[in-house]
Amino acid sequence: MASSAERTARRRAIGIVAGEASGDLLGSQLIAALREFMPQLHFTGIGGPRMAAAGMEVLFPLEKLAVRGYIEVLKHFFEIVGIRRRLRRRFIADPPDVFIGIDAPDFNLDLELSLKAHGIPTVHYVSPAIWMWRGERIHKIKRAVSRMLTLFPFEEPLYRQAGVDVAFVGHPLADMLEQVPRRSAAREQLRLPLAAPVIALLPGSRQSELEHMADLFIQTAKAISARLPHALFLAPLATRETRAMFEAALYRNAAADLPLTVLFGHSQDAMSAADVVLVASGTATLEAALLGKPMVITYKMPAASHWLLKGKGYLPYYGLPNILAGEFVVPEIIQDDATPQNLSQALLNLLGDEPVRARLERKFAALSASLRRGAARQAALAVLPLLEA
Repeated sequence: MASSAERTARRRAIGIVAGEASGDLLGSQLIAALREFMPQLHFTGIGGPRMAAAGMEVLFPLEKLAVRGYIEVLKHFFEIVGIRRRLRRRFIADPPDVFIGIDAPDFNLDLELSLKAHGIPTVHYVSPAIWMWRGERIHKIKRAVSRMLTLFPFEEPLYRQAGVDVAFVGHPLADMLEQVPRRSAAREQLRLPLAAPVIALLPGSRQSELEHMADLFIQTAKAISARLPHALFLAPLATRETRAMFEAALYRNAAADLPLTVLFGHSQDAMSAADVVLVASGTATLEAALLGKPMVITYKMPAASHWLLKGKGYLPYYGLPNILAGEFVVPEIIQDDATPQNLSQALLNLLGDEPVRARLERKFAALSASLRRGAARQAALAVLPLLEA
C-alpha cells in the first residue's frame, strides 16, 4: 500500500465506478465539475464513453455491469464478481484519495464497504431505492459510505435519521432538460408537422429490454395507427445494437408502412416533440416528466425475474413520476397487463383528454423546479471536503 507521504507527493486521484448509461452521464458531469476546482485530478475505474471523453482512465467498460434482473445477473455473476475483486485489489494497493460509486448499488456497496475499511473515504452518488424496496440496506450503506449524495429531496431525511452523512444535490436531468427545445421547435428540428398527433416510443436502452419490449411497442403503434391513421411515431434508440433489434422487430411485425421514424439517440428531442410518450419504466420516465410530457409507463421482463421481484416492493408504483407524486398521476401497465390493446387504449385516452394533459404539464413543471439545483456542482462541493481532508 502506498504511504501517506507517497500519496501526498503524487497527483490527487479519485476511483470511480458507473454501471450503466445514466451513470456514465452523471460521472462525466461530476468529473468536469470537480476539475473546475482541482484541474489535475486523475480519475480511474469503470465508466462509459462520456466518462472516457471527460478524461477518465477506464479500466473496464460499464457494459460489463449493465445487466438487469435476477436471472440476467446470474448469467454474468462470476465475471462481475471477478471485476470487483480486481478493482478492489488495485484500489487497496494504490489507494485513491476518494472513491465514488455512481448508482449500481449491488456492485458498488460491497466495494465501498471494503475500501472504507481500508481507510479510503467513499461517496455513493444516487441513493438506492430504499424507500421502494430492500429498506434494510440502509444499515449496510451506513457501514459502507462516508457520504451519500441524493437526487431527490425526500431521501435526505431518511439518511439523516439513520445517522448517514448525506447531501441532497438535486437531479442533473432537471438542469439539462431546460436546454431541450420545446414542442414546436423540436418538431421543426425533426421536420414534423405541428398539427399531427405524435407519439414517442421508448422501449428501453438495453438489449435485454428490447428483447421483451420491441414487438410490444410496435404492435401498440400498429393498433393506434389503425384507429388514428394520421398519428406519427418516433422511436429513439440508444445504440446500434438496439436500433438493429428494433428494425428487425418492425420487419417481423410487418410494420414497414407504419408512419414511424427511427432515431439514433435524440430521445429527449423525440419526447419534447411528442404529444404523449409510451415509455419503459426507468430513468426515461423522469425525463418525460421533466419535459412535461403525459405518458404511459410499461415494463416486461422474463417471467422468472418478475416472479422473484413480485411482492418485494413497499410502494404500489413502478415509475418515478408516480413515486415522486405519491399517487398514480400517469398509468402504469406492467407485465401480463402490458398488451397492445391495453397500451394503445391508454395512449389514445391521453391524446383525447386535453384537460388531463394540461394538469400533468403543471404538475411536472413543479416537479422540475424542485429538482433543479445545479446537481453536478453541488455533488462536486459535497465531494471536495473528503478530497481535501
